[in-house]
Amino acid sequence: MARPPRRGRRSDREIATASPEETRRLAARLGAAAQPGDVVSLRGPLGSGKTTFVQGFARGAGFKGPVVSPSFGLARRYRAGRRLLHHLDLYRLAGRDLPNLGLEEYFDDPAGICLVEWPEVAEAALPADRLEVRLEHLGEEERRLRFEGRGPRAQRLLRALSAQRLPRGAGPVR
Repeated sequence: MARPPRRGRRSDREIATASPEETRRLAARLGAAAQPGDVVSLRGPLGSGKTTFVQGFARGAGFKGPVVSPSFGLARRYRAGRRLLHHLDLYRLAGRDLPNLGLEEYFDDPAGICLVEWPEVAEAALPADRLEVRLEHLGEEERRLRFEGRGPRAQRLLRALSAQRLPRGAGPVR
């Protein structure tokens, strides 16, 4: 069932990273602050670092194993203590009947934190309160990450990122 958009404050932040490891460290900061019910959507072209971001986020949340893209399935689940990370990759779902996929089950999991790659495919099904992360190529390994906090949960995550020291080499773009 589609969730109606909620009106609310937005907050934004933009950070550049110089390497995949810096991107992972930055995402780990968010993973450490994430709580069940949080949703992070990841937008960007192929190869922009979405799965790299999820790897760092999972590490920060306490998951110790390997994290790979669920490209040939819909989702992978990672247990991080009492939290469950749902890593959704919607890339291959374009044109499918999204209402029958049960995406709400992931978003409504009381122990779950959702990271959604290619969220544009299921925009209407996404919770209104989410942290949007847009990844862009700046160079071979450099990336620009634009964070948009939509709603109070997302703004809390964004504040946690702002309150922490950035990984070495990462810095604000503006």
